[in-house]
Amino acid sequence: MNEMQSLRQWAIGAALGLTLSQIPFGATSAYAANEPLQQALTQQGLVGSQGLLPVEEFYQLRNEKLAWQSESAVQALVAALNTLENDGLNPADYRADRLMGAFQSSQNAGESTQAAFDIQATRALLLALDHLERGKVNPRDVEPNWDVARPERRYSLLRVAHAVDDQDLERAFTLARPASSEYEQLREALSQYRHIATLGSAPYLGSREESLRPGDVDDDVTTLRQRLTLWGETGLLSADSSAYPMIGVQVARGDKRVFDAELEAAVKRFQRRHQLKEDGVVGEQTRLALNAPAASRVDQLRVNLERARWIGPMQASEPRVWVDIAGFQLHYIRPSGQQWNARVVVGSPHRETPIIHSSISHLTINPSWTIPPTIMREDVLPRVRQNTDYLSQNNMQVINMAGAQLDPAEVDWQRPGGVMLRQVAGSSNPLGRVVVRFPNNDMIYLHDTPAQGLFQRDQRALSSGCVRVEGVREFAQMLLQDSGSRYQLSSLLNSGGSDRNVNLPQRIPVALHYLTAWPNAEGEVEFRSDIYRRDASLLAALQRSV
Repeated sequence: MNEMQSLRQWAIGAALGLTLSQIPFGATSAYAANEPLQQALTQQGLVGSQGLLPVEEFYQLRNEKLAWQSESAVQALVAALNTLENDGLNPADYRADRLMGAFQSSQNAGESTQAAFDIQATRALLLALDHLERGKVNPRDVEPNWDVARPERRYSLLRVAHAVDDQDLERAFTLARPASSEYEQLREALSQYRHIATLGSAPYLGSREESLRPGDVDDDVTTLRQRLTLWGETGLLSADSSAYPMIGVQVARGDKRVFDAELEAAVKRFQRRHQLKEDGVVGEQTRLALNAPAASRVDQLRVNLERARWIGPMQASEPRVWVDIAGFQLHYIRPSGQQWNARVVVGSPHRETPIIHSSISHLTINPSWTIPPTIMREDVLPRVRQNTDYLSQNNMQVINMAGAQLDPAEVDWQRPGGVMLRQVAGSSNPLGRVVVRFPNNDMIYLHDTPAQGLFQRDQRALSSGCVRVEGVREFAQMLLQDSGSRYQLSSLLNSGGSDRNVNLPQRIPVALHYLTAWPNAEGEVEFRSDIYRRDASLLAALQRSV
């Protein structure tokens, strides 16, 4: 070989080496093949897998470079997995208690064992990310009538791979967590209530024939101060630490047996956070809430952190209509960012309002009401059988499946067959003057009501499933305006006729969700009654090992 040929071969080799060195992070290449890793992926059925976790894709982004082959990298992963307790998840589900031992064992074995461990650690990370983003529990397994598709992965796997290289796993978790202030406020509350649970318990407030009221002087008032202090109120106890040693010394003036104005204000704050009548009087419901074990509030927060993960990006889309079923509230975030709030009446425990994600499509003005089969069978037919005048007294028409009106006297009400009942439009119609409609499989809608007094009740799980909205006419006018409609609601209401449908030029997202702990506008987490008894089954599912 002459000198010129040698120089030519050297140049080709140098160019090839430079090319290989410039393969970017995240690119795949035949030159980067890792045979032990490929064998381990194949053995575990992860090659070309369309399964839940993108393990193969993760290694492709790393040019098949192993990720967990130093003690510091595994320590960083274990430390990060242990922080998932702050999200209400169990670190043991991700082998946080076993990974370091498995790593140390793998280091004394061959390349195949090391690759298998690396995949195990990667799967733990990716499973944690999936649970943070979409929830550990599939909502269809525990929620009746769940009709919302689970979202696809939204976080960047490439950014996760970079975070792994930087040993900054918290950055990776932040990519996956719901990006909402509500989720962070629930996490903070979980930490707070876990701390409260470690303090022991204040004396319980005993049952009484008479409620505790402002102005009372009683030993139970001292106990009330101790319970409220446990739940985070300050300045209610004397400087005598023996009053409640678990809580630090707090100085306040006056006789602690006196139910004074300061204590009344603290009781009202507690009642507001627990969906109780905000009157400053400690009756039976307030007493039960005060005596709740801190551990039960921890469980309640864990359950609702999971629900927040199910909700995911819906929290960030604007404008939107949000029906907080257990909170008996509707919130409408308008395109301007202004928020409109209203009280609502939701389905009773026997006729639950379902979880729905949809978009408001149209309004019905001066609606008639075709009575749903369940209500007709359970509520109306027994009354009609007793007195057929019930139909005329309530402006109800009897119709067949084609919509033709029938004579009630010709119907066998013991076996009515395929007849339906329709209540004509008017002031006594249960739907009122306006219905807000959106596509869903349960025939649920938002509507007006003549029974306005129900909005003054504290517990408003009273309907047959649909949602009655206080101030619905103002709400409907905002929907028309914000969607670009040329119509004014007042003109539509006065135009006469019934069942007029008015389409919104631009649909507005709507979501109905069931949340028994959720932050209010001030950022305080409110605890609600579990009116549909759903928390226990979700908590049990969360506690199952994966």
